[in-house]
Amino acid sequence: MEPFRVHILGCGSALPTLKHFPSAQVVEVRGKLFLVDCGEGTQIQLRRSRLRFTKISAIFISHLHGDHCFGLIGMISTFGLLGRTAKLSIYGPQKLGQILEMQIREFCQGLEYEIEFHAVDTTQHKTIYEDRSLVVESVPLEHRVPCCGYIFREKPMMPHIRRDVADFYGVPVSQFNNIKAGADWTTAEGETISHQKLTIPADQPRSYAYCSDTRYVSSLYQQLNSVTTLYHESTYAEDYLQMAEKYYHSTARQAAQVARDAGVRKLLLGHYSSRYEDEMVLLNEAKEVFPDSFLTEEMAVFDV
Repeated sequence: MEPFRVHILGCGSALPTLKHFPSAQVVEVRGKLFLVDCGEGTQIQLRRSRLRFTKISAIFISHLHGDHCFGLIGMISTFGLLGRTAKLSIYGPQKLGQILEMQIREFCQGLEYEIEFHAVDTTQHKTIYEDRSLVVESVPLEHRVPCCGYIFREKPMMPHIRRDVADFYGVPVSQFNNIKAGADWTTAEGETISHQKLTIPADQPRSYAYCSDTRYVSSLYQQLNSVTTLYHESTYAEDYLQMAEKYYHSTARQAAQVARDAGVRKLLLGHYSSRYEDEMVLLNEAKEVFPDSFLTEEMAVFDV
């Protein structure tokens, strides 16, 4: 099975600390890299992670709060300094396009690569990106400004050839794709060998949901059904529930409720308030509701 991983570059909230960088992640799917949010310091974290800048093909911004996008124009500039020529696609709220246009004009003249901005309607759950192996969907969230999450879904894969059986019946390699697509094989003696006998079922498609800043939305789980791994902000513990409600954030317990109701396999917590020196209080709170909960931290890598 090809890699499907999440690389955590930053998992803190708005106030900078010496412990955490602001929000940024790289989603690695079948050799492709996608950057999700781009707070300050993302470039430094990318270098520490040893992920290749040049392999990032698209950037997804959840909303226009600085801890999620202040690093973006610097990243665009650095791509130019590194001699990037491949097109860069950027997805985010409509207003981001206007901001980028001004910043690029002022700070990044003469770029030798194309930037293609795609405005995302943060009120709609819809497909915004698709290639041969992957679909990315937007997920409406409820924050103080227009905000959405993103779901990365693998497309169903073709079954695997049982090479020992194929060799036994003399199936040429040139027919493997046809058999994967459902064709049977007829031997030189006229015997029909079924597609099922020649193949092993494909691996189940995996999916990753990134739910950035949002207050608790009791119906959100309905949009996350079948998701394998969920990242859901957990800015506060229940002792600051009123603060969470006031600023449209979630507690760790509420994140766990979403994970439980959606039936995901794994919950990743993040976007911690700087008031918590030890985030174990958040993890313990989440585990009471959803045992398969994990704290994110800088440079951590999670398999989806």
